[in-house]
Amino acid sequence: MIELDGVPELIDPVMVAAFEGWNDAGDAASAAVAHLDREWKGEVFAALDAEDYYDFQVNRPTVWLDGGVRKITWPTTRLSVVRIADANGKGKPRDLVLVRGIEPSMRWRSFCNEILGFAHELGVEMLVVLGALLGDTPHTRPVPVSGVTSDPDLARTMDLEETRYEGPTGIVGILQEACTHAGVPAVSLWAAVPHYVSQPPNPKATLALLNRLEDLLGLRIPLGELSEDARAWQLGVDQLAAEDSEVAEYVQSLEEARDTAELPEASGEAIAREFERYLRRRDPQAGPGLATEGGLADGRDGSYLRDTASGRTRPPKPAHMEPKEAKESKESKDPKDSGEPADSRDSGDSPEPGAPSREPRDSRESGGSADAKGAEEGSPDDSEE
Repeated sequence: MIELDGVPELIDPVMVAAFEGWNDAGDAASAAVAHLDREWKGEVFAALDAEDYYDFQVNRPTVWLDGGVRKITWPTTRLSVVRIADANGKGKPRDLVLVRGIEPSMRWRSFCNEILGFAHELGVEMLVVLGALLGDTPHTRPVPVSGVTSDPDLARTMDLEETRYEGPTGIVGILQEACTHAGVPAVSLWAAVPHYVSQPPNPKATLALLNRLEDLLGLRIPLGELSEDARAWQLGVDQLAAEDSEVAEYVQSLEEARDTAELPEASGEAIAREFERYLRRRDPQAGPGLATEGGLADGRDGSYLRDTASGRTRPPKPAHMEPKEAKESKESKDPKDSGEPADSRDSGDSPEPGAPSREPRDSRESGGSADAKGAEEGSPDDSEE
């Protein structure tokens, strides 16, 4: 049983999670949760035992010096709570439980049970998992963000896609399925990262995820220098593309395809969302909010699954752009039916939010490169679980 002594009762708590690795192309999702934690000064109140879920030859611990004393940081998943003093611009406070870590190497069912155990003890009302995948999307256009859920009622009331994905998945997909069995409302938000410039960071994709999270939860998120970072990132990619005629031609083809596909959708709904976001941000009285530890231990059982066994420095310009030939050799999927964004080149079934249209990247391996799998379950146009 999970006990959270000394943690106060939370106000309308929502859990927001992201995991580095296969579901985190360009580190966009994990950077989004890190931004929330930094801006609202979250304090860690719990961490999962690294020994239970990680292969240290895959996700190695790091050694560092603290005043001459050597210390070790183990790869794990940590939870923090932040209290937003003015969540909706009307003086109403709200708490967010932030979950940030690395996709576990093993015991995924137990891992999800433990996360849901914390959600149960804290009285979490809904879980939102952020993900990012690689796809055929031009860096010059707004980043596509797909919202997916397994709950038909939630899909209808929150204007989300109901996932129908079938295929390989990552921890995002498994955690969403665990929420379904536990009766916990869960939503996955997937950002599509251009596959030809996939190395992290990608502040533009991170910004897109945070904007969609604002819309979903009715929050006002302080963006700090993120908007400026996103513009600097795009200018950097523009310069690199201009130096390679083949890449420039390929980007133009993606732009034409994207503009053609989205023309019918460029209507009042998107404009209304942007206006609502503007209204949330325009009140100078509302600050970023106050953060505090929080939580409630009520002694309820934290076992949910049927199988309970086992337990931002401005970003540098992108250094590499993948040529058209290499890109064409990649395998892509369509994200609509997946609950995860999919590759816009493929008109067939799409991957799920955790199921790769390209091969995932292991962000933990030292010297590791962005792997196409970071787009785990889909491509930009569709979303995953």
